[in-house]
Amino acid sequence: MGEAPVPELDAVLGGGGWDVGASFEGPPPPTGPIRLGRNACYVVLAVLFNEEDRVLLVQEAKPECRGRWYLPAGRMEPGESIVAAMRREVKEETGLECEPLTLLALEERGPAWIRFAFLARPTGGTLKTLEEADAESLQAAWWAGDPCALPLRALDILPLLDLAARYRRSPPHPPTLPQELPCALLCLRLLVAFANDAGDLWVLLGTAGTPHLPVVACGMSPAELRGGLRLPVLRLLRDCLPPDPRPGPLGLLGLQHRAGGPRGADGICFNVLLSISPGSPGAAPPEPCGPAVRWWHMEEENLRGRILQRLRTVATVPIRS
Repeated sequence: MGEAPVPELDAVLGGGGWDVGASFEGPPPPTGPIRLGRNACYVVLAVLFNEEDRVLLVQEAKPECRGRWYLPAGRMEPGESIVAAMRREVKEETGLECEPLTLLALEERGPAWIRFAFLARPTGGTLKTLEEADAESLQAAWWAGDPCALPLRALDILPLLDLAARYRRSPPHPPTLPQELPCALLCLRLLVAFANDAGDLWVLLGTAGTPHLPVVACGMSPAELRGGLRLPVLRLLRDCLPPDPRPGPLGLLGLQHRAGGPRGADGICFNVLLSISPGSPGAAPPEPCGPAVRWWHMEEENLRGRILQRLRTVATVPIRS
């Protein structure tokens, strides 16, 4: 098997984190750190159900959408962890305490705007009433009917409600929650897999220093922001592999963030899984164009089985652009 990042792979597949380090594959990373309120906006959102399967909704107080209904959501503040921000928003808007169960989806409009949608459960508190209306919300309610019967602030919560209902019936992926590890930039750690019909599996490795899963940084130029999280991934694959590598969609295995990281940074490392389709049955992966990456033929049965299971059942948190 040779030198291979077995502990790193094991951690990433388990939803854990791994030190990002200082070197990246692909173009040079941005020189400055990611900071909320300056060059990035993170939003948290929570879907909660009670014992009667009613969903928790809040009536908005903001002038532009006053009186309309939505899921509890709001912006993360500098110095907060992602989970702490979700709990704060739920408490401020609904009066309830909660704990996260899993990420349901990661939504992005380029690296500068990212929303973390959680499935959570109530653990205490008292439901906010009209008598307690403030700038955060007018009231909260457990809603049993079709949310479309209410005047909604936006319809973008409907796919999230569907994801939450399906997760509760039959979880498509393991519980996935942010890990407390620092990161200065927005970056993606890539588990790029190539599996053929014969059952062979290869994983792409970065070769600088100790072999590792490749890590690419998100640029912050206007063009890079428009390209979304997928852009640096495509750029790396096109630079390192022959033309048209045909990568599949990105799926989130986990993420890592620590409030007040290096130089006060609010960077995040997204650990993602994607596959490259074989051109023919029994094919081997495309030969890299240079020495920056190489393929590792996976023979370790436990890791191999876990990767193939994740690929075949799409057992990852969806990333929506």
